[in-house]
Amino acid sequence: MIRSMTGFGKFTKEFKDKTITVEVRSLNSKGADISLRLSSMFRAYELDLRNELTKQLERGKIDLSVYVESKAEDTPIEINIPLAKAYHTKLKELATAIGENNTDLFKEVIKMPDVMKNERKEADENVWKEIMGCINEAIKDLNKFRDQEGKSIEADFNTRIGVISSSLNSIVELDKNRLAKIKDRIKNNLGEVIGFDKIDSNRFEQELIYYIEKLDINEEKVRLKQHLDYFTSTMKENSIGRKLNFITQEIGREINTIGSKANDADMQKLVVLMKDELEKLKEQSSNVL
Repeated sequence: MIRSMTGFGKFTKEFKDKTITVEVRSLNSKGADISLRLSSMFRAYELDLRNELTKQLERGKIDLSVYVESKAEDTPIEINIPLAKAYHTKLKELATAIGENNTDLFKEVIKMPDVMKNERKEADENVWKEIMGCINEAIKDLNKFRDQEGKSIEADFNTRIGVISSSLNSIVELDKNRLAKIKDRIKNNLGEVIGFDKIDSNRFEQELIYYIEKLDINEEKVRLKQHLDYFTSTMKENSIGRKLNFITQEIGREINTIGSKANDADMQKLVVLMKDELEKLKEQSSNVL
């Protein structure tokens, strides 16, 4: 089943003494590019968390944010004012640079790592288990999003492959009379230049055979059909993004060869159409997990 690399997941859970909110985003990437936003007290668990994200999400540009809001009124709180000011300045600069409204920056500053701290410097293992439970639920939510996107991509793939296959069928029909038309065109052009009575038929046929062999596209038609079928069958497998990219390269190679050998205006139009659809296939396959 096709799964997109793009997705968003969120999970919030209320506990007796706190509220845990986890947000995870994913964009397409060649590998697992993971960025974490969590309190420094959980740094000891960072490596395990990265391994778990790679295991469950495989690859993509992954951004994970964990917010823990304490409900205990007597919890000693320390506000890192210099850090908060630095965050506010940078966020304000960013908002100005991209033309966004900067009136609600205070809410964002409070959420930034290490702005709000309690005096407990080491995380309780039980707290981390609760956080990991929320992270797993957010990942499930993200994967649901990825699956939905994957269905849209699959439908688009079927459309693009269908257009290329239809164009290939049209090329097969055109190819039945293409070589005969090329032969007649060459003979007529030669006759107009030197005269039909001066054409050596035997020599003409010998040279024509050598020339026609270079224009033969039977092998390319067969290989292109095989690559299209392979693409379709591969869509039913899991974790196929890289594989589909390789197949599109092979499809492109055969289309380009057909175009270079075509020597036929109608066939060239079909080649251009196939190239256009192939580019759309490549764009979509780069977003497949």
